[in-house]
Amino acid sequence: MQGKLVPLSAGVWACALAYWAYAVLAVALVVAAWTDVRRGKIPNGVTYPAVAAGLIGHTLVGGLTGDDVALGLAGALGGLAVGFLPLLLVWRAGGIGGGDAKLMGAVGALTGWSFTLAAMFYGFLVAAIMAVFVMLKLGITRRTLGRVWRFLYLAFTPGKPADPAAADSPKIPFGLALCIGSAAQLVDVLLGGPVSSRVFGS
Repeated sequence: MQGKLVPLSAGVWACALAYWAYAVLAVALVVAAWTDVRRGKIPNGVTYPAVAAGLIGHTLVGGLTGDDVALGLAGALGGLAVGFLPLLLVWRAGGIGGGDAKLMGAVGALTGWSFTLAAMFYGFLVAAIMAVFVMLKLGITRRTLGRVWRFLYLAFTPGKPADPAAADSPKIPFGLALCIGSAAQLVDVLLGGPVSSRVFGS
């Protein structure tokens, strides 16, 4: 998972051991994106099984510590922490939903910290593009930026900052943005990492 990709010529079993987590991730991303668009949230029934699959699967394949190919339990736990903890802070601040943070935790448990950092970067980039498009379309750029700056100011003061979005503010499906970002990184990895190797040095 974190080393060299296994060529298809290596055989079905070797490929299955190398790519099982990506297959689970792909299914989880499709379901999460669908539920986020249709219902506005990502349910625990998607994220918790994905986290469990990552932790249990990597332990079975790579043991406790893993190696150059398999993450192992340690790598899965590291990915879980990298994916979940930063977004947990944003969630606690009122910026996103809990399902979004749990989704990135699931991505981390399945793929490790390096993949997750890149996926998170792409996800935030997609979310920013979505937000700019919505602001321009509705003509609320100035009003929205004012609320964002106020939120950032309050984020560095004691207590929990208020959500910068008003009741009538349009919402973007942040979970969908994270799904698209994770899917983009997944495609990049399966292609041999032509983008992430240059941008992130991975």
